[in-house]
Amino acid sequence: MDNWLCRPETPEDIPAVRRINLAAFDTSGEADLVDALRQDPSAWLPGLSYVAVPAGSGAAAAPVAHALLTRCHIAAEPAVALAPCAVLPEHHKQGAGSAVIRALLDAAREAGERTVVVVGHPPYYPRFGFERASRFAIVPPQEWPDEAFMALSLDGCTPPPGLVRYAEAFGIA
Repeated sequence: MDNWLCRPETPEDIPAVRRINLAAFDTSGEADLVDALRQDPSAWLPGLSYVAVPAGSGAAAAPVAHALLTRCHIAAEPAVALAPCAVLPEHHKQGAGSAVIRALLDAAREAGERTVVVVGHPPYYPRFGFERASRFAIVPPQEWPDEAFMALSLDGCTPPPGLVRYAEAFGIA
């Protein structure tokens, strides 16, 4: 994490965040998702969209990684969804993604968030403490591989059980 300065995104970062997501994924879906979530006051949580810039380059340097938490619900309980997470391809395997996720999870913990869910690569997310969501009786809104749908308690309590409801922008009924 010493190689990266992680901070909340600023309005000036919005074009760079879009570029990061466009470069990291095969389609514009994730970049469009971030833009749509930014416009949804019921989903967007100020201060929980984070970027990473190279350490020593100054806080105003161009971001190379981005991670986002937005409001979701597990049954009636508020939670947050980690998606998307993206790193510019030329900065892969340099720790920027891990650094920005760790900083974002710390910020969510400080903001009083209790539970995070993610759909992602099973070998990657356990390094942050994520476990299979099914372990907590958390149910995905559609069929996903059990090992890819994960949850993390930010407060040390057992996450609430139930069906996850994502923000409308995710397009998941």
